[in-house]
Amino acid sequence: MILIKKTIIKKTIILVLIFIYFFAVNNVNAQVFYPTPELEPYLYSGPSITSRAAVLIDAATGTILYYKNPNEEIPPASLAKLMTMHVAMKAIKEGRASYDELIPVTAESWARNQPWRSSLMFLEPGQTVTLREILLGLAVSSGNDAAVALALRFAPNMKSFADIMTDEARNMDLSVTRFTESSGISGLNMTTAAEFASFCRQYLLMHPNSLKDFHSVTTFAYPAAENVTQRNRNNPNTIVQENRNNLLRLFSGVDGLKTGFINESGYNIALTAERNNTRFILVLLGAPSGRGGSRIRDTDGINILSWAFDNFKTVRPQINHIEKAPVWKGKTNTVELKLEQSADFTSHISRADTLKFEVVILQPLIAPLPQGHFAGYIYISDEYGELSRAPLVTAAGVEKGNFFKRLWHSIRLLF
Repeated sequence: MILIKKTIIKKTIILVLIFIYFFAVNNVNAQVFYPTPELEPYLYSGPSITSRAAVLIDAATGTILYYKNPNEEIPPASLAKLMTMHVAMKAIKEGRASYDELIPVTAESWARNQPWRSSLMFLEPGQTVTLREILLGLAVSSGNDAAVALALRFAPNMKSFADIMTDEARNMDLSVTRFTESSGISGLNMTTAAEFASFCRQYLLMHPNSLKDFHSVTTFAYPAAENVTQRNRNNPNTIVQENRNNLLRLFSGVDGLKTGFINESGYNIALTAERNNTRFILVLLGAPSGRGGSRIRDTDGINILSWAFDNFKTVRPQINHIEKAPVWKGKTNTVELKLEQSADFTSHISRADTLKFEVVILQPLIAPLPQGHFAGYIYISDEYGELSRAPLVTAAGVEKGNFFKRLWHSIRLLF
């Protein structure tokens, strides 16, 4: 009996430490969440990797399933271009820009004026280029020249645009992530694996078409005849570049997002993959910068994603009816309840085949009640026990009842 009690105490301490750890690392904002106790036994079988830092999350639920040094600060390199793209696509969504508008190709954005060894879209004087083409030049070719051209479309100078990028990071509850320029070539840009995974999740929620339109595009040819001056249209010197994300070709289900490399960070990658209605997001930072570093990064990505799909799945319960909850001292005796948020949860692959639901009201609901008042949970379980719990709130407000009803209910509540 004493041995059993010690085991229970030990497991409880482990779960509390997991909660505290992820609270400290990720600030447990609305984007990523610590693992539930039901997942805890399965989290320690993940592969060993060489990259300095990594975080894997379920894209639907935000649940963290794998981590290594999640709060280590590392320059994002060209992963920064995802934030550059986000700024542009947010402006398009708000009506402040258009995919078809022409972007000025100024001297600052010419390919020949970019730092040595820059990846390039090959912007040149006199070209005509649309914002959509610039975004493809960022997503596929990882062009530093494209990053400069886009920045100068939305800000008077690079510093102002970098400030916009950093402000966007703060709006997304990313406290460490910061930028000094739009391409990622600077070692002063900074992020963590946990924060960048959170960013990627928000990015995909805000721009769901970005995978199809940009990040899963495997090749990009530029300049085309329509991009160059009339006299060069017979020979525009088109350059075809392949997407630098090798896992688009190597791992079934991968459809984004972006690679990056500078000496200060090593090889980085932000990945997302979907199979059987489950999507994961993986951020790897700091694969070795020496020879073979990109191969190590890709191997780490394949190993973690393979493990994730072998072990976990997103469960999307169909909850068609939620019973009403009793109300005390109200004009009405019951109130309808609704889910506060999606009931989707992450499960081990071996569980959640047959689900059971139980509504539990945690304390008496006493009028007056506002709409959206927290009431309790739907407990979701399978034959082996609880899997998840989804918060319930009141679907409407309830006014207080008359004096006699309130008095009678007060007496009943005493007993």
